[in-house]
Amino acid sequence: MKKIVKISVALFLVSILMVGLAACGSQNQSLEKVRVAEVTRSIFYAPQYVAIEKGFFEEEGLDIELTTTWGGDKTMTALLSDGADVSLVGSETTIYVHAQGSDDPAINFAQLTQTDGTFLVAREKVDDFSWDQLKGSTFLGQRKGGMPQMVGEFVLKQNGIDPQNDLELIQNVDFANIPNAFASGTGDYVQLFEPTASIFEKEGKGHIIASFGEESGHVPYTTFMAKESFMSEKEDVVKSFTKAIYKAQTWVEENSAEEIAKVIQPYFEDTELDIIETVVDRYKSQGSFATDPILDEEEWNNLQNIMDESGELPERVDYETLVNTSVAEEVIE
Repeated sequence: MKKIVKISVALFLVSILMVGLAACGSQNQSLEKVRVAEVTRSIFYAPQYVAIEKGFFEEEGLDIELTTTWGGDKTMTALLSDGADVSLVGSETTIYVHAQGSDDPAINFAQLTQTDGTFLVAREKVDDFSWDQLKGSTFLGQRKGGMPQMVGEFVLKQNGIDPQNDLELIQNVDFANIPNAFASGTGDYVQLFEPTASIFEKEGKGHIIASFGEESGHVPYTTFMAKESFMSEKEDVVKSFTKAIYKAQTWVEENSAEEIAKVIQPYFEDTELDIIETVVDRYKSQGSFATDPILDEEEWNNLQNIMDESGELPERVDYETLVNTSVAEEVIE
Protein backbone atom coordinates (compact mmCIF):
# COMPACT_ATOMS: atom_id res chain seq x y z
CA MET A 1 0.00 0.00 0.00
CA LYS A 2 2.82 2.39 0.95
CA LYS A 3 4.53 1.64 -2.36
CA ILE A 4 1.36 2.53 -4.27
CA VAL A 5 1.06 5.82 -2.34
CA LYS A 6 4.72 6.69 -3.09
CA ILE A 7 4.20 6.01 -6.81
CA SER A 8 1.03 8.13 -6.82
CA VAL A 9 2.82 11.04 -5.14
CA ALA A 10 5.72 10.77 -7.59
CA LEU A 11 3.35 10.76 -10.57
CA PHE A 12 1.55 13.79 -9.12
CA LEU A 13 4.81 15.74 -8.74
CA VAL A 14 5.87 14.84 -12.27
CA SER A 15 2.53 16.02 -13.63
CA ILE A 16 2.87 19.34 -11.75
CA LEU A 17 6.39 19.78 -13.15
CA MET A 18 5.22 19.06 -16.70
CA VAL A 19 2.37 21.57 -16.39
CA GLY A 20 4.85 24.18 -15.11
CA LEU A 21 7.26 23.56 -17.95
CA ALA A 22 4.44 23.68 -20.48
CA ALA A 23 3.25 27.00 -19.07
CA CYS A 24 6.82 28.34 -19.17
CA GLY A 25 7.23 27.24 -22.77
CA SER A 26 3.90 28.77 -23.68
CA GLN A 27 4.97 32.07 -22.09
CA ASN A 28 8.26 32.12 -24.02
CA GLN A 29 6.46 31.31 -27.25
CA SER A 30 4.09 34.23 -26.67
CA LEU A 31 6.99 36.70 -26.57
CA GLU A 32 7.89 38.37 -29.86
CA LYS A 33 11.60 38.11 -30.62
CA VAL A 34 13.33 41.36 -31.53
CA ARG A 35 16.91 41.19 -32.80
CA VAL A 36 18.88 44.20 -31.61
CA ALA A 37 22.34 45.11 -32.95
CA GLU A 38 24.31 47.48 -30.70
CA VAL A 39 27.27 49.31 -32.18
CA THR A 40 29.50 48.48 -29.20
CA ARG A 41 29.22 47.25 -25.59
CA SER A 42 29.31 50.34 -23.41
CA ILE A 43 28.27 51.56 -19.96
CA PHE A 44 27.08 54.56 -21.97
CA TYR A 45 24.10 52.37 -22.93
CA ALA A 46 23.15 51.54 -19.34
CA PRO A 47 19.37 52.08 -19.80
CA GLN A 48 19.28 49.40 -22.50
CA TYR A 49 20.81 46.80 -20.19
CA VAL A 50 18.52 47.92 -17.37
CA ALA A 51 15.51 47.34 -19.65
CA ILE A 52 16.68 43.77 -20.25
CA GLU A 53 17.75 42.92 -16.71
CA LYS A 54 14.71 44.45 -14.99
CA GLY A 55 12.37 42.56 -17.32
CA PHE A 56 10.84 45.65 -18.90
CA PHE A 57 10.98 44.14 -22.40
CA GLU A 58 9.32 40.93 -21.20
CA GLU A 59 6.58 43.00 -19.55
CA GLU A 60 5.88 44.42 -23.00
CA GLY A 61 5.80 40.97 -24.60
CA LEU A 62 9.26 41.10 -26.19
CA ASP A 63 12.19 38.70 -26.18
CA ILE A 64 15.37 40.65 -26.93
CA GLU A 65 18.23 38.97 -28.79
CA LEU A 66 21.13 41.39 -28.31
CA THR A 67 24.21 41.26 -30.55
CA THR A 68 27.23 43.56 -30.41
CA THR A 69 28.30 44.35 -33.97
CA TRP A 70 31.40 46.46 -33.16
CA GLY A 71 31.24 49.41 -35.54
CA GLY A 72 28.77 51.76 -37.20
CA ASP A 73 29.20 50.28 -40.68
CA LYS A 74 28.64 46.72 -39.47
CA THR A 75 25.66 47.77 -37.38
CA MET A 76 23.92 49.48 -40.27
CA THR A 77 24.74 46.60 -42.60
CA ALA A 78 23.08 44.22 -40.16
CA LEU A 79 19.97 46.40 -40.09
CA LEU A 80 19.71 47.04 -43.82
CA SER A 81 20.34 43.39 -44.74
CA ASP A 82 17.66 42.16 -42.31
CA GLY A 83 20.27 40.72 -39.95
CA ALA A 84 18.70 42.83 -37.19
CA ASP A 85 15.28 44.34 -36.56
CA VAL A 86 16.52 47.29 -34.50
CA SER A 87 19.93 48.94 -34.31
CA LEU A 88 21.46 51.06 -31.55
CA VAL A 89 23.96 53.38 -33.20
CA GLY A 90 24.67 57.05 -33.86
CA SER A 91 21.98 58.98 -35.74
CA GLU A 92 24.55 60.24 -38.24
CA THR A 93 24.48 56.79 -39.85
CA THR A 94 20.89 57.35 -40.98
CA ILE A 95 22.02 60.48 -42.80
CA TYR A 96 24.80 58.59 -44.57
CA VAL A 97 22.36 55.85 -45.66
CA HIS A 98 19.83 58.43 -46.85
CA ALA A 99 22.50 60.18 -48.92
CA GLN A 100 23.13 56.89 -50.75
CA GLY A 101 19.52 56.80 -51.89
CA SER A 102 18.05 53.93 -49.87
CA ASP A 103 14.52 52.81 -50.84
CA ASP A 104 13.91 51.65 -47.27
CA PRO A 105 15.71 54.16 -45.04
CA ALA A 106 16.62 53.68 -41.38
CA ILE A 107 14.35 55.76 -39.15
CA ASN A 108 15.31 57.06 -35.70
CA PHE A 109 12.44 56.27 -33.30
CA ALA A 110 13.85 56.27 -29.75
CA GLN A 111 16.81 58.15 -28.32
CA LEU A 112 19.03 56.53 -25.68
CA THR A 113 21.92 58.97 -25.14
CA GLN A 114 21.83 62.72 -25.66
CA THR A 115 25.45 63.83 -25.35
CA ASP A 116 28.84 62.74 -26.58
CA GLY A 117 30.34 60.06 -24.33
CA THR A 118 34.05 60.90 -24.53
CA PHE A 119 36.38 62.77 -22.19
CA LEU A 120 39.61 64.71 -22.55
CA VAL A 121 42.37 62.92 -20.68
CA ALA A 122 45.74 64.57 -19.95
CA ARG A 123 48.94 62.70 -19.29
CA GLU A 124 49.79 65.03 -16.40
CA LYS A 125 47.43 66.35 -13.74
CA VAL A 126 46.07 69.80 -14.57
CA ASP A 127 44.70 71.97 -11.75
CA ASP A 128 43.40 74.95 -13.72
CA PHE A 129 42.56 73.62 -17.16
CA SER A 130 41.78 75.85 -20.11
CA TRP A 131 41.42 74.68 -23.70
CA ASP A 132 44.22 77.05 -24.75
CA GLN A 133 46.65 74.66 -23.07
CA LEU A 134 46.14 72.23 -25.97
CA LYS A 135 47.80 74.63 -28.41
CA GLY A 136 51.18 73.28 -29.44
CA SER A 137 50.47 69.89 -27.90
CA THR A 138 50.07 66.45 -29.44
CA PHE A 139 46.43 65.36 -29.38
CA LEU A 140 45.48 61.72 -29.92
CA GLY A 141 41.99 61.93 -31.39
CA GLN A 142 39.40 59.50 -32.66
CA ARG A 143 39.03 57.93 -36.10
CA LYS A 144 38.24 60.43 -38.86
CA GLY A 145 34.60 60.36 -39.99
CA GLY A 146 33.24 58.94 -36.73
CA MET A 147 30.98 60.89 -34.40
CA PRO A 148 33.55 61.11 -31.56
CA GLN A 149 36.05 62.70 -33.94
CA MET A 150 33.47 65.11 -35.31
CA VAL A 151 32.43 66.19 -31.82
CA GLY A 152 36.07 66.44 -30.76
CA GLU A 153 36.98 68.80 -33.57
CA PHE A 154 33.76 70.77 -33.10
CA VAL A 155 34.57 71.36 -29.42
CA LEU A 156 38.14 72.38 -30.22
CA LYS A 157 36.89 74.93 -32.76
CA GLN A 158 34.26 76.22 -30.32
CA ASN A 159 37.12 76.93 -27.93
CA GLY A 160 39.19 78.83 -30.50
CA ILE A 161 41.51 75.99 -31.52
CA ASP A 162 42.21 75.07 -35.12
CA PRO A 163 42.65 71.27 -35.00
CA GLN A 164 44.76 71.23 -38.15
CA ASN A 165 47.16 74.06 -37.29
CA ASP A 166 47.18 74.77 -33.54
CA LEU A 167 48.20 71.27 -32.45
CA GLU A 168 49.50 67.98 -33.77
CA LEU A 169 46.35 65.94 -34.37
CA ILE A 170 46.80 62.16 -34.61
CA GLN A 171 43.88 60.30 -36.23
CA ASN A 172 45.51 57.28 -37.84
CA VAL A 173 45.31 54.98 -34.81
CA ASP A 174 42.61 52.30 -34.89
CA PHE A 175 39.82 52.86 -32.34
CA ALA A 176 40.67 49.74 -30.32
CA ASN A 177 44.35 50.72 -30.09
CA ILE A 178 43.94 54.35 -28.99
CA PRO A 179 44.14 53.62 -25.22
CA ASN A 180 47.25 51.46 -25.66
CA ALA A 181 48.89 54.10 -27.85
CA PHE A 182 48.39 56.74 -25.16
CA ALA A 183 49.54 54.41 -22.39
CA SER A 184 52.67 53.71 -24.44
CA GLY A 185 53.56 57.40 -24.61
CA THR A 186 51.80 58.74 -27.72
CA GLY A 187 50.20 62.14 -27.22
CA ASP A 188 49.96 64.74 -24.47
CA TYR A 189 46.17 64.51 -24.52
CA VAL A 190 43.73 61.86 -25.68
CA GLN A 191 39.98 61.63 -26.33
CA LEU A 192 38.70 58.52 -24.55
CA PHE A 193 35.45 56.71 -23.89
CA GLU A 194 34.52 55.27 -20.54
CA PRO A 195 35.34 53.10 -18.70
CA THR A 196 38.86 53.47 -20.13
CA ALA A 197 39.12 57.11 -19.02
CA SER A 198 38.21 56.27 -15.42
CA ILE A 199 40.43 53.18 -15.40
CA PHE A 200 43.39 55.27 -16.61
CA GLU A 201 42.69 57.81 -13.89
CA LYS A 202 42.50 55.11 -11.21
CA GLU A 203 45.77 53.56 -12.42
CA GLY A 204 47.52 56.93 -12.68
CA LYS A 205 47.98 56.71 -16.45
CA GLY A 206 46.01 59.88 -17.12
CA HIS A 207 43.67 62.48 -15.67
CA ILE A 208 40.16 63.42 -16.86
CA ILE A 209 40.13 67.19 -17.26
CA ALA A 210 37.13 67.93 -19.51
CA SER A 211 33.98 66.39 -20.99
CA PHE A 212 33.27 66.59 -24.70
CA GLY A 213 29.64 65.79 -23.87
CA GLU A 214 29.27 68.86 -21.68
CA GLU A 215 31.03 71.07 -24.22
CA SER A 216 29.09 69.99 -27.34
CA GLY A 217 25.56 70.15 -25.93
CA HIS A 218 22.67 67.80 -26.65
CA VAL A 219 22.86 65.63 -29.74
CA PRO A 220 21.15 62.33 -30.68
CA TYR A 221 24.41 60.52 -30.06
CA THR A 222 22.94 57.03 -29.87
CA THR A 223 19.42 56.10 -30.94
CA PHE A 224 17.33 53.06 -31.67
CA MET A 225 16.40 52.85 -35.32
CA ALA A 226 14.59 50.47 -37.64
CA LYS A 227 13.91 50.31 -41.34
CA GLU A 228 10.86 52.25 -42.50
CA SER A 229 9.21 49.00 -43.62
CA PHE A 230 9.65 47.45 -40.16
CA MET A 231 8.22 50.59 -38.53
CA SER A 232 5.13 50.20 -40.70
CA GLU A 233 4.67 46.43 -40.52
CA LYS A 234 5.56 46.03 -36.82
CA GLU A 235 4.09 49.17 -35.32
CA ASP A 236 2.95 47.36 -32.17
CA VAL A 237 6.43 45.90 -31.65
CA VAL A 238 8.05 49.32 -32.04
CA LYS A 239 5.60 50.76 -29.52
CA SER A 240 6.24 47.96 -27.02
CA PHE A 241 10.00 48.34 -27.49
CA THR A 242 9.81 52.08 -26.88
CA LYS A 243 7.67 51.56 -23.77
CA ALA A 244 10.31 49.25 -22.30
CA ILE A 245 13.08 51.75 -23.03
CA TYR A 246 11.09 54.57 -21.43
CA LYS A 247 10.53 52.44 -18.31
CA ALA A 248 14.31 51.89 -18.12
CA GLN A 249 15.07 55.58 -18.67
CA THR A 250 12.74 56.49 -15.82
CA TRP A 251 14.27 53.82 -13.59
CA VAL A 252 17.80 55.04 -14.31
CA GLU A 253 16.76 58.63 -13.62
CA GLU A 254 15.22 57.67 -10.26
CA ASN A 255 17.91 55.31 -8.97
CA SER A 256 21.47 55.79 -7.77
CA ALA A 257 24.60 55.07 -9.74
CA GLU A 258 25.34 52.30 -7.23
CA GLU A 259 22.03 50.53 -7.92
CA ILE A 260 22.37 50.95 -11.70
CA ALA A 261 25.92 49.56 -11.60
CA LYS A 262 24.74 46.43 -9.78
CA VAL A 263 22.01 45.81 -12.37
CA ILE A 264 24.23 46.19 -15.44
CA GLN A 265 27.34 44.48 -14.01
CA PRO A 266 26.63 41.16 -15.85
CA TYR A 267 27.33 42.98 -19.13
CA PHE A 268 30.76 44.15 -17.94
CA GLU A 269 32.28 41.17 -16.16
CA ASP A 270 35.85 42.40 -16.79
CA THR A 271 35.18 45.81 -15.22
CA GLU A 272 35.27 46.32 -11.45
CA LEU A 273 31.97 47.34 -9.89
CA ASP A 274 33.37 50.57 -8.44
CA ILE A 275 34.53 51.66 -11.90
CA ILE A 276 31.08 50.91 -13.37
CA GLU A 277 29.52 53.00 -10.61
CA THR A 278 31.96 55.86 -11.21
CA VAL A 279 31.21 55.87 -14.95
CA VAL A 280 27.43 55.71 -14.47
CA ASP A 281 27.62 58.57 -11.98
CA ARG A 282 29.70 60.64 -14.39
CA TYR A 283 27.23 60.08 -17.24
CA LYS A 284 24.23 60.74 -15.00
CA SER A 285 25.70 63.94 -13.60
CA GLN A 286 26.30 65.43 -17.05
CA GLY A 287 22.91 64.33 -18.40
CA SER A 288 24.18 61.85 -20.97
CA PHE A 289 21.32 59.39 -20.51
CA ALA A 290 18.18 60.64 -22.23
CA THR A 291 15.28 60.81 -19.76
CA ASP A 292 12.72 60.05 -22.45
CA PRO A 293 12.91 58.50 -25.94
CA ILE A 294 12.03 61.65 -27.91
CA LEU A 295 14.68 62.94 -30.31
CA ASP A 296 13.80 66.62 -30.72
CA GLU A 297 14.48 68.85 -33.70
CA GLU A 298 17.02 71.07 -31.95
CA GLU A 299 19.20 68.03 -31.21
CA TRP A 300 18.86 66.87 -34.81
CA ASN A 301 20.00 70.26 -36.10
CA ASN A 302 22.91 70.35 -33.66
CA LEU A 303 24.03 66.94 -34.95
CA GLN A 304 24.04 68.20 -38.53
CA ASN A 305 25.88 71.39 -37.52
CA ILE A 306 28.63 69.28 -35.94
CA MET A 307 28.84 67.06 -39.03
CA ASP A 308 28.89 70.08 -41.32
CA GLU A 309 31.64 71.77 -39.30
CA SER A 310 33.84 68.69 -39.71
CA GLY A 311 33.13 68.42 -43.44
CA GLU A 312 31.35 65.07 -43.05
CA LEU A 313 27.75 66.10 -43.78
CA PRO A 314 26.76 64.82 -47.25
CA GLU A 315 23.57 66.89 -47.30
CA ARG A 316 21.14 68.45 -44.85
CA VAL A 317 18.15 66.22 -44.16
CA ASP A 318 14.84 67.47 -42.80
CA TYR A 319 13.99 66.31 -39.30
CA GLU A 320 10.72 64.66 -40.37
CA THR A 321 12.47 62.62 -43.07
CA LEU A 322 14.57 60.41 -40.77
CA VAL A 323 13.04 60.94 -37.34
CA ASN A 324 9.70 59.49 -36.20
CA THR A 325 8.69 60.60 -32.71
CA SER A 326 5.00 59.65 -32.95
CA VAL A 327 5.47 56.39 -31.02
CA ALA A 328 7.71 57.96 -28.36
CA GLU A 329 5.26 60.82 -27.86
CA GLU A 330 2.39 58.37 -27.46
CA VAL A 331 4.37 56.29 -24.98
CA ILE A 332 5.25 59.13 -22.59
CA GLU A 333 1.75 60.63 -22.53
